[in-house]
Amino acid sequence: MPVVSQAMNRPRVAGLALSAVLALQLMLQLDAQVMTVALPAVQGELGFSPASLSWVPNAYALAFGGLILLGGRLGDGFGRVRVFSIGTGIFVLGSLIGGLAIDPNMLVAARSLQGIGAAVAAPSVLALIATMAKDEAARAKGLAWFTAISAIGSSAGLILGGLLTDLFSWRWGLLINVPVGVVVAVLVIRLVAETDRHRSRAFDAPGAVFASLASAAIVWAFIFAGENGWSSLGTAGFFVLAVAIATVLVLIERRSANPLIAVHLLKDTARLGALANMGLVVGAHFAMLFFIVQFLQRVLDFGPLLAGVAFLPLTATVFTVTRWVPGIVARVGARTPLVVGGVLVTASFLLWAPLTQDASYLAIVIPLVIQALGIALIFTAGTLTAMDAVPDADTGSASGMLQMVQQVGGSVGIAVAVSVYASGAVEDQFLPGFGGAMLAGAGLALTATVVAAFTVRAPTPTAGASPLASLGTKV
Repeated sequence: MPVVSQAMNRPRVAGLALSAVLALQLMLQLDAQVMTVALPAVQGELGFSPASLSWVPNAYALAFGGLILLGGRLGDGFGRVRVFSIGTGIFVLGSLIGGLAIDPNMLVAARSLQGIGAAVAAPSVLALIATMAKDEAARAKGLAWFTAISAIGSSAGLILGGLLTDLFSWRWGLLINVPVGVVVAVLVIRLVAETDRHRSRAFDAPGAVFASLASAAIVWAFIFAGENGWSSLGTAGFFVLAVAIATVLVLIERRSANPLIAVHLLKDTARLGALANMGLVVGAHFAMLFFIVQFLQRVLDFGPLLAGVAFLPLTATVFTVTRWVPGIVARVGARTPLVVGGVLVTASFLLWAPLTQDASYLAIVIPLVIQALGIALIFTAGTLTAMDAVPDADTGSASGMLQMVQQVGGSVGIAVAVSVYASGAVEDQFLPGFGGAMLAGAGLALTATVVAAFTVRAPTPTAGASPLASLGTKV
């Protein structure tokens, strides 16, 4: 019988259950970038136009970012194992359809379906890690593994996408999710007991609709800005629409007896600051991936596989350093890692900004490792802060908010950098505008650093039960 307490008393079974949950998290993170290095091959085979090709990554981000808050509340209300399994099934179906796509519309629809499945399953990933743990030390360790996988997932996706595209076909970047997803769902259903349901009589359906619409409108507005420019009338219209929907959402949530958004969690200044910090840093990081991949292929003439492998130093650095960050947080608190990490990420962009046609891979990889160090510090300390002292009934909502700001932040960061790039771009040339895009990334990272410095408090002694408390600190 799949009982959590029984599983947690058997280390091998507990480890297998945790591995299964983390495997899905890795898949979700991989899919954010696994198609990036494959885009030229996708365009050539399915006949995308240059403009419509951007919807291959954007359809996933739009659905994921727009629906993830709803996914968090569904897990809290209907059981996280059940919702996790349903979301995994939707994600697997989208992966299968995408791998078999015969035209652009079919692939974009499949990527949207993947995003929907990810939005349903992802909040339950972090919530299950938190609730399966037998004690606070195990909970902190699980969260550390979660942040390590989240941090390396995007860059690892570039490597996997390049490998599969070069050796087989871009389609395998999607089809590989099918067997892995099925195994993950089966293991979680068999090894993990259903969590308590925190469901009231009235589900906040209006809040669910408007939260999804507001998130989708914000993501769409920034995507549109990246494609059509910030001065476009359509861009202004989408932002106005996003603000209007968000205003209606606030009014609905203030009157709801069972609000979709756990607004009370945002009253904690440190948590709010950590969420803002994470969104800005992820935006800068995704902008870096978007442009450095192109630099490697268009300036250094790397192929898809080599371009993906070029990010291995980032992946290895983040994976290694992240494992040590909880101990650092225990000694100095979360603010110092967040600020130091922000300075490192900012510095990496400043080193990339002056690159020219004569640049070597060494000029790419040194800032890449510097950014990896910063990302490792920020992702772990930020996640621990965002999830600190969250009641069990709200872990799904808190996880949903954390992952929402990451998805929306990623889209925002790319849109901002692309807009700056476009203002200095020259037709049929890549480098003009590149320096401006890197400075935009530096601006995002610097803003994140300032936010962390002024919102996350220095550590103070506490006896509270939380991931940070288990590490001997409090933000």
